[in-house]
Amino acid sequence: MGSSTSLFTDHYELTMLRAALAAGTGSRRSVFELFSRRLPEGRRYGVVAGVGRALDAIENFHFTDEQVSFLLREKVVDEPTAAWLADYRFSGDIWGYPEGELWFAQSPVMVVEGTFAEAVILETVLLSIYNHDCAIASAASRMSWAAGERPCIEMGSRRTHEGAAVASARAAYVAGFAASSNLEARMQFGVPTTGTSAHSFTLLFDSEEQAFRAQVDSLGVGTTLLVDTYDIKEAVASAIEITGPSLGAVRLDSGDLGVLAHEVRAQLDSLGACETRIVVTSDLDEFAIASLAAAPVDGYGVGTQVVVGSGHPTCGFVYKLVAREGADGELVSVAKKSKDKASVGGRKYALRRRDAAGVARAEVIGIGHQPADDGQGVGDLADRSLLVPLVSRGEIVGREPLAASRQRHLDARAELPVQAQQLSRGEPVLPTIFD
Repeated sequence: MGSSTSLFTDHYELTMLRAALAAGTGSRRSVFELFSRRLPEGRRYGVVAGVGRALDAIENFHFTDEQVSFLLREKVVDEPTAAWLADYRFSGDIWGYPEGELWFAQSPVMVVEGTFAEAVILETVLLSIYNHDCAIASAASRMSWAAGERPCIEMGSRRTHEGAAVASARAAYVAGFAASSNLEARMQFGVPTTGTSAHSFTLLFDSEEQAFRAQVDSLGVGTTLLVDTYDIKEAVASAIEITGPSLGAVRLDSGDLGVLAHEVRAQLDSLGACETRIVVTSDLDEFAIASLAAAPVDGYGVGTQVVVGSGHPTCGFVYKLVAREGADGELVSVAKKSKDKASVGGRKYALRRRDAAGVARAEVIGIGHQPADDGQGVGDLADRSLLVPLVSRGEIVGREPLAASRQRHLDARAELPVQAQQLSRGEPVLPTIFD
Protein backbone atom coordinates (compact mmCIF):
# COMPACT_ATOMS: atom_id res chain seq x y z
CA MET A 1 0.00 0.00 0.00
CA GLY A 2 1.30 3.46 -0.88
CA SER A 3 1.45 6.59 1.24
CA SER A 4 -1.79 7.82 2.75
CA THR A 5 -3.72 10.30 0.60
CA SER A 6 -6.26 11.19 3.29
CA LEU A 7 -4.95 14.68 4.06
CA PHE A 8 -4.99 15.74 0.44
CA THR A 9 -8.29 17.28 1.41
CA ASP A 10 -9.92 20.44 2.70
CA HIS A 11 -10.63 21.25 6.31
CA TYR A 12 -14.37 21.56 5.75
CA GLU A 13 -14.66 17.94 4.61
CA LEU A 14 -13.87 16.84 8.14
CA THR A 15 -16.03 19.44 9.86
CA MET A 16 -18.98 18.22 7.76
CA LEU A 17 -18.08 14.67 8.67
CA ARG A 18 -17.91 15.52 12.37
CA ALA A 19 -21.32 17.20 12.37
CA ALA A 20 -22.98 14.49 10.27
CA LEU A 21 -21.70 11.73 12.52
CA ALA A 22 -22.91 13.60 15.60
CA ALA A 23 -26.34 14.15 14.01
CA GLY A 24 -26.71 10.52 12.99
CA THR A 25 -26.97 11.37 9.27
CA GLY A 26 -23.44 10.35 8.32
CA SER A 27 -24.63 6.77 7.74
CA ARG A 28 -27.28 7.75 5.19
CA ARG A 29 -26.75 6.09 1.81
CA SER A 30 -25.72 8.83 -0.60
CA VAL A 31 -24.80 9.35 -4.23
CA PHE A 32 -22.21 11.94 -5.21
CA GLU A 33 -21.49 12.94 -8.79
CA LEU A 34 -18.32 14.46 -10.26
CA PHE A 35 -19.17 16.58 -13.30
CA SER A 36 -18.69 19.93 -14.96
CA ARG A 37 -21.60 22.23 -15.78
CA ARG A 38 -19.91 23.25 -19.02
CA LEU A 39 -16.80 22.70 -21.09
CA PRO A 40 -13.99 25.24 -20.75
CA GLU A 41 -14.79 28.32 -22.82
CA GLY A 42 -14.43 27.66 -26.53
CA ARG A 43 -13.53 23.97 -26.22
CA ARG A 44 -15.45 21.43 -28.28
CA TYR A 45 -14.80 18.33 -26.15
CA GLY A 46 -13.00 17.21 -23.02
CA VAL A 47 -10.88 14.14 -22.29
CA VAL A 48 -11.11 11.95 -19.19
CA ALA A 49 -7.73 11.31 -17.60
CA GLY A 50 -6.47 10.54 -14.12
CA VAL A 51 -8.79 7.58 -13.50
CA GLY A 52 -5.94 5.25 -12.61
CA ARG A 53 -4.41 7.84 -10.31
CA ALA A 54 -7.79 8.42 -8.66
CA LEU A 55 -8.19 4.69 -7.99
CA ASP A 56 -4.74 4.62 -6.38
CA ALA A 57 -5.73 7.62 -4.24
CA ILE A 58 -8.95 5.93 -3.11
CA GLU A 59 -7.11 2.72 -2.25
CA ASN A 60 -4.60 4.69 -0.18
CA PHE A 61 -7.18 6.94 1.47
CA HIS A 62 -6.75 5.86 5.08
CA PHE A 63 -5.75 7.71 8.21
CA THR A 64 -2.51 6.83 9.98
CA ASP A 65 -2.09 7.10 13.73
CA GLU A 66 0.07 10.16 13.17
CA GLN A 67 -2.58 11.83 11.03
CA VAL A 68 -5.38 11.10 13.50
CA SER A 69 -3.29 12.47 16.37
CA PHE A 70 -2.55 15.59 14.33
CA LEU A 71 -6.23 16.19 13.60
CA LEU A 72 -7.11 15.77 17.28
CA ARG A 73 -4.29 18.00 18.42
CA GLU A 74 -5.31 20.72 16.00
CA LYS A 75 -8.97 20.35 17.08
CA VAL A 76 -10.10 19.64 13.52
CA VAL A 77 -12.02 16.61 14.80
CA ASP A 78 -13.31 15.39 18.14
CA GLU A 79 -12.68 12.01 19.76
CA PRO A 80 -15.66 10.15 18.19
CA THR A 81 -14.73 11.43 14.73
CA ALA A 82 -11.09 10.52 15.28
CA ALA A 83 -12.09 6.98 16.20
CA TRP A 84 -14.19 6.74 13.05
CA LEU A 85 -11.32 8.01 10.88
CA ALA A 86 -8.89 5.51 12.39
CA ASP A 87 -10.99 2.67 10.96
CA TYR A 88 -11.87 4.37 7.66
CA ARG A 89 -11.81 2.50 4.40
CA PHE A 90 -14.14 3.33 1.53
CA SER A 91 -16.58 0.42 1.25
CA GLY A 92 -19.01 1.71 -1.37
CA ASP A 93 -19.33 1.57 -5.15
CA ILE A 94 -17.95 3.87 -7.82
CA TRP A 95 -18.76 4.05 -11.51
CA GLY A 96 -17.12 6.36 -13.98
CA TYR A 97 -16.17 7.19 -17.54
CA PRO A 98 -13.14 5.02 -18.34
CA GLU A 99 -9.82 6.72 -18.90
CA GLY A 100 -9.35 8.16 -22.37
CA GLU A 101 -13.10 8.61 -22.92
CA LEU A 102 -14.53 12.01 -23.88
CA TRP A 103 -16.74 14.16 -21.66
CA PHE A 104 -19.16 17.02 -22.26
CA ALA A 105 -21.32 19.42 -20.24
CA GLN A 106 -23.05 17.61 -17.37
CA SER A 107 -21.38 14.27 -18.15
CA PRO A 108 -21.44 12.15 -14.94
CA VAL A 109 -17.71 11.51 -15.18
CA MET A 110 -17.73 9.75 -11.80
CA VAL A 111 -20.60 8.49 -9.63
CA VAL A 112 -19.78 7.61 -6.00
CA GLU A 113 -22.27 5.69 -3.86
CA GLY A 114 -21.79 4.91 -0.18
CA THR A 115 -22.62 6.42 3.16
CA PHE A 116 -22.49 10.20 3.27
CA ALA A 117 -19.57 10.05 5.68
CA GLU A 118 -17.36 7.77 3.64
CA ALA A 119 -18.12 9.42 0.31
CA VAL A 120 -18.00 13.10 1.19
CA ILE A 121 -14.37 13.05 2.36
CA LEU A 122 -13.16 11.84 -1.04
CA GLU A 123 -14.26 15.12 -2.67
CA THR A 124 -11.09 17.16 -2.69
CA VAL A 125 -8.59 14.51 -3.69
CA LEU A 126 -10.80 13.34 -6.57
CA LEU A 127 -11.37 16.87 -7.82
CA SER A 128 -7.66 17.65 -7.56
CA ILE A 129 -6.79 14.71 -9.79
CA TYR A 130 -9.60 15.06 -12.32
CA ASN A 131 -9.43 18.83 -12.71
CA HIS A 132 -5.71 18.67 -13.40
CA ASP A 133 -5.35 15.51 -15.46
CA CYS A 134 -8.43 16.08 -17.63
CA ALA A 135 -7.25 19.62 -18.42
CA ILE A 136 -3.85 18.35 -19.53
CA ALA A 137 -5.33 15.51 -21.56
CA SER A 138 -7.85 17.81 -23.25
CA ALA A 139 -5.05 20.15 -24.37
CA ALA A 140 -2.82 17.25 -25.41
CA SER A 141 -5.61 15.73 -27.48
CA ARG A 142 -6.01 18.93 -29.48
CA MET A 143 -2.25 19.02 -30.05
CA SER A 144 -1.87 15.38 -31.07
CA TRP A 145 -4.89 15.69 -33.38
CA ALA A 146 -3.40 18.80 -35.01
CA ALA A 147 -0.11 16.92 -35.46
CA GLY A 148 -1.77 14.14 -37.43
CA GLU A 149 0.62 11.21 -37.95
CA ARG A 150 3.57 13.19 -36.64
CA PRO A 151 4.48 12.30 -33.03
CA CYS A 152 4.30 14.78 -30.15
CA ILE A 153 6.69 14.57 -27.19
CA GLU A 154 5.70 16.00 -23.80
CA MET A 155 8.63 17.95 -22.33
CA GLY A 156 7.06 20.40 -19.89
CA SER A 157 8.38 19.06 -16.57
CA ARG A 158 10.43 22.17 -15.83
CA ARG A 159 7.37 24.39 -16.29
CA THR A 160 5.22 22.96 -13.52
CA HIS A 161 5.23 21.42 -10.03
CA GLU A 162 7.36 18.27 -9.87
CA GLY A 163 4.37 16.10 -8.95
CA ALA A 164 2.20 17.71 -11.59
CA ALA A 165 4.93 17.03 -14.14
CA VAL A 166 4.54 13.28 -13.67
CA ALA A 167 0.75 13.44 -13.86
CA SER A 168 0.98 15.68 -16.94
CA ALA A 169 3.23 13.24 -18.76
CA ARG A 170 0.79 10.43 -18.02
CA ALA A 171 -2.27 12.42 -19.12
CA ALA A 172 -0.59 13.61 -22.32
CA TYR A 173 0.30 10.01 -23.22
CA VAL A 174 -3.31 8.93 -22.72
CA ALA A 175 -4.37 11.73 -25.08
CA GLY A 176 -2.13 10.74 -27.96
CA PHE A 177 1.39 11.97 -27.21
CA ALA A 178 4.04 9.46 -28.20
CA ALA A 179 6.47 9.99 -25.32
CA SER A 180 7.63 12.25 -22.51
CA SER A 181 10.91 13.57 -21.20
CA ASN A 182 9.94 12.70 -17.57
CA LEU A 183 11.68 9.64 -16.16
CA GLU A 184 9.49 9.42 -13.05
CA ALA A 185 6.48 9.04 -15.37
CA ARG A 186 8.27 6.14 -17.02
CA MET A 187 9.05 4.44 -13.72
CA GLN A 188 5.59 4.95 -12.17
CA PHE A 189 3.36 4.50 -15.18
CA GLY A 190 5.39 3.09 -18.05
CA VAL A 191 5.14 6.23 -20.18
CA PRO A 192 7.79 6.00 -22.95
CA THR A 193 10.58 8.54 -22.56
CA THR A 194 13.07 10.09 -24.91
CA GLY A 195 15.74 12.79 -24.91
CA THR A 196 19.20 13.62 -26.14
CA SER A 197 20.84 16.96 -25.32
CA ALA A 198 20.36 20.66 -24.62
CA HIS A 199 22.33 23.73 -25.63
CA SER A 200 24.43 23.49 -22.46
CA PHE A 201 25.94 20.26 -23.76
CA THR A 202 27.10 21.96 -26.95
CA LEU A 203 28.41 24.97 -25.03
CA LEU A 204 30.46 22.68 -22.77
CA PHE A 205 32.79 21.79 -25.64
CA ASP A 206 35.36 23.91 -27.41
CA SER A 207 33.52 23.45 -30.68
CA GLU A 208 30.15 22.30 -31.93
CA GLU A 209 31.87 19.53 -33.88
CA GLN A 210 33.38 18.13 -30.66
CA ALA A 211 29.98 18.15 -28.99
CA PHE A 212 28.38 16.32 -31.91
CA ARG A 213 31.16 13.71 -31.98
CA ALA A 214 30.81 13.10 -28.23
CA GLN A 215 27.06 12.62 -28.52
CA VAL A 216 27.34 10.30 -31.52
CA ASP A 217 30.10 8.29 -29.86
CA SER A 218 27.84 7.80 -26.86
CA LEU A 219 24.40 7.38 -28.45
CA GLY A 220 25.12 6.31 -32.03
CA VAL A 221 24.28 7.88 -35.38
CA GLY A 222 20.55 7.41 -34.77
CA THR A 223 20.59 10.20 -32.20
CA THR A 224 19.02 13.66 -32.55
CA LEU A 225 21.48 16.55 -32.79
CA LEU A 226 20.52 20.06 -31.68
CA VAL A 227 21.63 22.33 -34.52
CA ASP A 228 20.61 25.87 -33.55
CA THR A 229 23.23 26.76 -30.91
CA TYR A 230 25.30 28.83 -33.34
CA ASP A 231 24.77 28.74 -37.11
CA ILE A 232 22.17 26.21 -38.27
CA LYS A 233 23.54 25.71 -41.79
CA GLU A 234 27.05 25.07 -40.53
CA ALA A 235 25.75 22.79 -37.79
CA VAL A 236 23.77 20.63 -40.23
CA ALA A 237 26.78 20.34 -42.53
CA SER A 238 29.00 19.37 -39.59
CA ALA A 239 26.45 16.86 -38.30
CA ILE A 240 26.21 15.00 -41.63
CA GLU A 241 29.97 15.09 -42.09
CA ILE A 242 30.32 13.29 -38.73
CA THR A 243 27.47 10.81 -39.05
CA GLY A 244 27.06 10.38 -42.75
CA PRO A 245 23.54 10.19 -44.24
CA SER A 246 22.27 7.94 -41.43
CA LEU A 247 21.81 10.66 -38.79
CA GLY A 248 18.55 10.03 -36.95
CA ALA A 249 17.28 13.59 -36.59
CA VAL A 250 18.08 17.23 -36.07
CA ARG A 251 16.24 19.48 -33.64
CA LEU A 252 15.30 23.14 -34.17
CA ASP A 253 14.50 25.13 -31.04
CA SER A 254 14.35 28.75 -32.17
CA GLY A 255 13.51 31.09 -35.01
CA ASP A 256 10.79 30.81 -37.63
CA LEU A 257 10.37 27.06 -37.45
CA GLY A 258 8.41 26.74 -40.68
CA VAL A 259 10.97 28.59 -42.79
CA LEU A 260 13.91 26.91 -41.08
CA ALA A 261 12.39 23.46 -41.54
CA HIS A 262 12.16 23.98 -45.30
CA GLU A 263 15.76 25.23 -45.45
CA VAL A 264 17.13 22.41 -43.33
CA ARG A 265 15.15 19.78 -45.26
CA ALA A 266 16.63 21.03 -48.53
CA GLN A 267 20.12 21.01 -47.05
CA LEU A 268 19.77 17.51 -45.59
CA ASP A 269 18.47 16.16 -48.90
CA SER A 270 21.34 17.79 -50.80
CA LEU A 271 23.76 16.02 -48.46
CA GLY A 272 22.12 12.66 -49.04
CA ALA A 273 20.51 12.54 -45.60
CA CYS A 274 17.03 12.10 -47.00
CA GLU A 275 15.87 9.93 -44.09
CA THR A 276 17.12 12.26 -41.36
CA ARG A 277 14.09 13.61 -39.50
CA ILE A 278 13.45 17.20 -38.35
CA VAL A 279 12.05 17.72 -34.85
CA VAL A 280 10.89 21.17 -33.74
CA THR A 281 10.45 22.62 -30.27
CA SER A 282 10.06 26.16 -28.85
CA ASP A 283 6.82 27.28 -27.18
CA LEU A 284 4.54 25.12 -29.31
CA ASP A 285 0.79 24.78 -28.79
CA GLU A 286 -1.98 23.28 -30.93
CA PHE A 287 -2.16 26.43 -33.08
CA ALA A 288 1.58 26.49 -33.76
CA ILE A 289 1.52 22.78 -34.54
CA ALA A 290 -1.35 23.27 -36.99
CA SER A 291 0.51 26.14 -38.66
CA LEU A 292 3.43 23.79 -39.35
CA ALA A 293 1.29 21.17 -41.10
CA ALA A 294 2.73 22.06 -44.52
CA ALA A 295 6.32 22.28 -43.28
CA PRO A 296 8.69 19.28 -43.64
CA VAL A 297 8.56 18.55 -39.91
CA ASP A 298 8.63 15.02 -38.51
CA GLY A 299 7.81 15.58 -34.84
CA TYR A 300 7.03 18.15 -32.18
CA GLY A 301 8.30 18.70 -28.66
CA VAL A 302 5.73 20.50 -26.51
CA GLY A 303 6.49 21.97 -23.11
CA THR A 304 4.76 24.78 -21.27
CA GLN A 305 1.45 24.81 -23.10
CA VAL A 306 0.60 21.18 -22.53
CA VAL A 307 1.31 21.23 -18.77
CA VAL A 308 -0.82 24.37 -18.28
CA GLY A 309 -3.74 23.03 -20.31
CA SER A 310 -3.10 25.44 -23.18
CA GLY A 311 -5.07 28.24 -21.58
CA HIS A 312 -7.44 26.07 -19.53
CA PRO A 313 -5.52 24.63 -16.55
CA THR A 314 -8.67 23.23 -14.93
CA CYS A 315 -11.98 21.78 -16.10
CA GLY A 316 -14.41 23.24 -13.59
CA PHE A 317 -15.35 19.83 -12.21
CA VAL A 318 -17.47 19.81 -9.06
CA TYR A 319 -18.49 17.01 -6.67
CA LYS A 320 -22.11 17.27 -5.63
CA LEU A 321 -24.58 15.22 -3.61
CA VAL A 322 -27.33 14.27 -6.07
CA ALA A 323 -29.28 11.68 -4.06
CA ARG A 324 -29.50 10.49 -0.46
CA GLU A 325 -31.49 8.04 1.60
CA GLY A 326 -34.89 9.23 2.74
CA ALA A 327 -36.89 8.27 5.80
CA ASP A 328 -38.37 5.31 3.93
CA GLY A 329 -34.96 3.97 3.02
CA GLU A 330 -35.28 4.89 -0.66
CA LEU A 331 -33.01 7.30 -2.49
CA VAL A 332 -34.30 10.87 -2.78
CA SER A 333 -32.99 13.19 -5.49
CA VAL A 334 -31.42 16.39 -4.17
CA ALA A 335 -29.95 19.34 -6.03
CA LYS A 336 -28.45 22.75 -5.50
CA LYS A 337 -30.69 25.59 -6.74
CA SER A 338 -28.25 28.51 -6.61
CA LYS A 339 -28.33 30.96 -9.51
CA ASP A 340 -25.85 30.00 -12.26
CA LYS A 341 -24.70 27.01 -10.22
CA ALA A 342 -27.77 24.80 -10.23
CA SER A 343 -27.23 21.08 -10.46
CA VAL A 344 -29.48 18.26 -11.64
CA GLY A 345 -30.45 15.80 -8.94
CA GLY A 346 -30.72 12.03 -9.21
CA ARG A 347 -28.49 9.06 -9.98
CA LYS A 348 -27.20 9.46 -13.54
CA TYR A 349 -26.49 7.07 -16.39
CA ALA A 350 -24.83 8.05 -19.65
CA LEU A 351 -24.98 7.03 -23.30
CA ARG A 352 -23.00 8.19 -26.34
CA ARG A 353 -25.59 8.38 -29.12
CA ARG A 354 -24.25 7.46 -32.57
CA ASP A 355 -25.86 7.57 -36.01
CA ALA A 356 -26.00 4.80 -38.59
CA ALA A 357 -22.45 5.63 -39.70
CA GLY A 358 -21.10 5.38 -36.17
CA VAL A 359 -20.61 9.15 -35.80
CA ALA A 360 -21.30 10.47 -32.31
CA ARG A 361 -24.28 12.82 -32.21
CA ALA A 362 -25.20 13.43 -28.55
CA GLU A 363 -24.37 12.85 -24.91
CA VAL A 364 -27.54 11.38 -23.43
CA ILE A 365 -27.96 11.47 -19.65
CA GLY A 366 -30.62 9.34 -18.00
CA ILE A 367 -31.83 10.26 -14.50
CA GLY A 368 -32.58 7.15 -12.52
CA HIS A 369 -32.40 4.89 -15.57
CA GLN A 370 -30.10 3.88 -18.39
CA PRO A 371 -31.01 5.67 -21.65
CA ALA A 372 -32.11 3.33 -24.41
CA ASP A 373 -30.32 2.81 -27.72
CA ASP A 374 -32.29 4.60 -30.45
CA GLY A 375 -31.53 1.79 -32.90
CA GLN A 376 -29.86 3.91 -35.58
CA GLY A 377 -26.52 2.13 -35.29
CA VAL A 378 -26.13 -1.65 -35.44
CA GLY A 379 -23.47 -3.86 -33.85
CA ASP A 380 -20.21 -1.97 -33.33
CA LEU A 381 -21.97 1.23 -34.44
CA ALA A 382 -24.69 1.09 -31.78
CA ASP A 383 -25.04 3.66 -29.03
CA ARG A 384 -22.41 3.23 -26.29
CA SER A 385 -23.01 3.05 -22.54
CA LEU A 386 -20.32 5.18 -20.90
CA LEU A 387 -20.19 4.35 -17.20
CA VAL A 388 -18.11 1.37 -16.09
CA PRO A 389 -17.55 -0.05 -12.59
CA LEU A 390 -14.40 1.31 -10.96
CA VAL A 391 -14.88 0.27 -7.32
CA SER A 392 -17.19 -2.50 -6.07
CA ARG A 393 -17.87 -2.75 -2.33
CA GLY A 394 -14.63 -0.99 -1.63
CA GLU A 395 -12.52 -3.13 -3.95
CA ILE A 396 -10.78 -1.57 -6.95
CA VAL A 397 -12.07 -3.26 -10.12
CA GLY A 398 -11.41 -0.64 -12.79
CA ARG A 399 -7.63 -0.68 -13.23
CA GLU A 400 -6.35 -1.20 -16.75
CA PRO A 401 -3.10 -0.81 -18.72
CA LEU A 402 -2.32 2.73 -19.85
CA ALA A 403 -2.14 1.46 -23.42
CA ALA A 404 -5.84 0.52 -23.23
CA SER A 405 -6.74 4.06 -22.09
CA ARG A 406 -4.68 5.52 -24.90
CA GLN A 407 -6.38 3.37 -27.53
CA ARG A 408 -9.81 4.15 -26.10
CA HIS A 409 -9.11 7.85 -26.51
CA LEU A 410 -8.08 7.47 -30.12
CA ASP A 411 -11.22 5.43 -30.84
CA ALA A 412 -13.56 7.85 -29.04
CA ARG A 413 -12.02 10.86 -30.77
CA ALA A 414 -12.28 9.22 -34.16
CA GLU A 415 -16.06 8.87 -33.87
CA LEU A 416 -16.62 12.61 -33.28
CA PRO A 417 -18.09 14.80 -36.04
CA VAL A 418 -15.49 16.46 -38.23
CA GLN A 419 -16.16 19.83 -36.55
CA ALA A 420 -14.34 18.53 -33.46
CA GLN A 421 -11.03 18.97 -35.29
CA GLN A 422 -11.51 22.74 -35.58
CA LEU A 423 -9.18 24.64 -33.27
CA SER A 424 -11.19 27.83 -33.35
CA ARG A 425 -13.36 28.67 -30.37
CA GLY A 426 -16.79 27.13 -30.62
CA GLU A 427 -19.63 25.28 -28.97
CA PRO A 428 -19.35 21.69 -27.73
CA VAL A 429 -19.38 19.34 -30.68
CA LEU A 430 -22.04 17.19 -28.98
CA PRO A 431 -25.16 18.47 -27.22
CA THR A 432 -26.09 17.07 -23.81
CA ILE A 433 -29.62 15.69 -23.67
CA PHE A 434 -31.37 14.66 -20.45
CA ASP A 435 -33.55 11.61 -20.98
